[in-house]
Amino acid sequence: MYSSTSISTAIKQPETLHNLAFGIVIALIFVTLIMFFCVVLMRLYFNKIKNYTRLIYQKDIDFQKALNATILETQEQILNNISQDLHDDAGQQLTYINFQIENLRLDSPNLHSILEPVSQSVANLSESVRSISHSLNNQLITQQDLLKSIEAEIERIRKNAKFTITLTINDNPKKTFGTNEKIVIYRIFQEIINNIFKHSKATEVIISIATNPYFEMFISDNGKGFDFENPSNKTAIGLKNIVSRAAIIGYTLTIASSTGNGTTITLSQNTN
Repeated sequence: MYSSTSISTAIKQPETLHNLAFGIVIALIFVTLIMFFCVVLMRLYFNKIKNYTRLIYQKDIDFQKALNATILETQEQILNNISQDLHDDAGQQLTYINFQIENLRLDSPNLHSILEPVSQSVANLSESVRSISHSLNNQLITQQDLLKSIEAEIERIRKNAKFTITLTINDNPKKTFGTNEKIVIYRIFQEIINNIFKHSKATEVIISIATNPYFEMFISDNGKGFDFENPSNKTAIGLKNIVSRAAIIGYTLTIASSTGNGTTITLSQNTN
């Protein structure tokens, strides 16, 4: 026969186990809530850091764009001043020199054959100065059709170039360019051609421009090429500058070159 104490102990054991289980459940719930709260805090913290980093990065991009735009504006002002000086000073002096030569030819007919090539050379130089003056003046660039301006510049280059230039343009339907687009695209084109003149030793240059569905300009030469990643390479430094310039108008400039294999440069409009 069981004593009363044994019966009481037997009754209390289920209650104790029940209380223990309940305590464990409460503890687990409490720990889970703490962990969940920690996870939420960590996510909020990381999101805050991410947003802050994005904000700093965007501010850095905006600052860089503003700086590049300021540099571009300064460069354009300098080029406009040079253009004006060439037109008003050098151009007028060449015109005056040619006028003197013509007077000398009239006064001394026996010198006609000698002065004729000199007069023609001065006239050609005057025309070249005039063309260069126009190509440096961004007001003329913005007033004219961009692709026509590029064609005119290529015609001028062909007169003095030591390489063959092939140009292909596909502008159907005709694209309308913004003012900044015109200036930046034209200056990038000039810089690339100038680098080919000075450094490439190319015999052939191929230029292809398409405007639809978006703008792309390919300029390829068969010159000596260069190492674009070499920080001491002057050609690479100049081209890195125009990479930044392209970004101002939302374009991307890619350069493919290696020593002995020529260079291909692509300027393309970002589509995102």
